[in-house]
Amino acid sequence: MKISIITAVYNSVSTISDTIISVDKQTHKNLEHIIVDGRSTDGSLDEINRNTHSRMMLVSEPDNGVYSALNKGINLA
Repeated sequence: MKISIITAVYNSVSTISDTIISVDKQTHKNLEHIIVDGRSTDGSLDEINRNTHSRMMLVSEPDNGVYSALNKGINLA
């Protein structure tokens, strides 16, 4: 069974690295991490790119809030 973890993020430079590292440490073999960023302007994208791992997918584009971002992630999953 595939597990998809969806992280909706917007201007969360101080916490996004912890989230990515935590998901990357999970041992389930069939896991993906979908990060949907609402075009952050605070350096969040730089942090995401510094912590990229092989099971991660990133979408960064304007959205209509957290529910819009989560729905994008669900569609990708």
